[in-house]
Amino acid sequence: MAYTLSNLETDIKNYTEVDDTVLSSSVLNTIIKNGENRIYRDADSDDNRFYATSTLVTGNRYVTIPSDLRSIRYVQLKDTNVTPNVQTFLEKKDASYMATYYDTPATQSGIPKYYANWDANFWVVAPTPNAQYEITLAYVKQPISITDTTQPTGAPASTNGTYTSNKYQDLLLYACLVEAYGYLKGPADMLQYYEGSYRRALQSYSIEQMGRRRRDEYQDGVIRTPLQSPSP
Repeated sequence: MAYTLSNLETDIKNYTEVDDTVLSSSVLNTIIKNGENRIYRDADSDDNRFYATSTLVTGNRYVTIPSDLRSIRYVQLKDTNVTPNVQTFLEKKDASYMATYYDTPATQSGIPKYYANWDANFWVVAPTPNAQYEITLAYVKQPISITDTTQPTGAPASTNGTYTSNKYQDLLLYACLVEAYGYLKGPADMLQYYEGSYRRALQSYSIEQMGRRRRDEYQDGVIRTPLQSPSP
């Protein structure tokens, strides 16, 4: 059964045998968020993979970073100024590289080949675009939390749960119990037990996520031979 925030809070209190005089709603929210963040750091989820498109403007080397970006996967550039269109991937560089080899961006223009972090809101590309180009940003987004009361546009309401709470309840519960026992200064053997349970659930979760990225048997060229069963 999928977890709601209320169900999850109840299970945490039941498993730890601690009531809400100690595990208040605010404390539980912190425990749950810490558990969710640990999962997101320990394993990449397909549900958090996202794409955004943007346009590079002639003479402007800055690209706005998506507000929900957690980490970048790749940046692809599409040159629509030629026929057929040409698509290439931009290579990530350090800002110091840009400063050294593209120290006069106003005069060093061309088809962008590199990108680098500029600040919390922008990337910078080089050379400076000499025309208009389309880019696709493939990135891992900041996941929503089951504790969130305000969701990003297009996200499901927190009352409907999250990808993790709807599909991987054991993983989420064990992550939260590890955090809860750490907060409660609980018995070391119980903390160790739930840490082990979390790691086993995480391994299964990671294997499943990797499996979803593999090509299916039809695409891999595996011939499916019908089984011949003898007549009774």
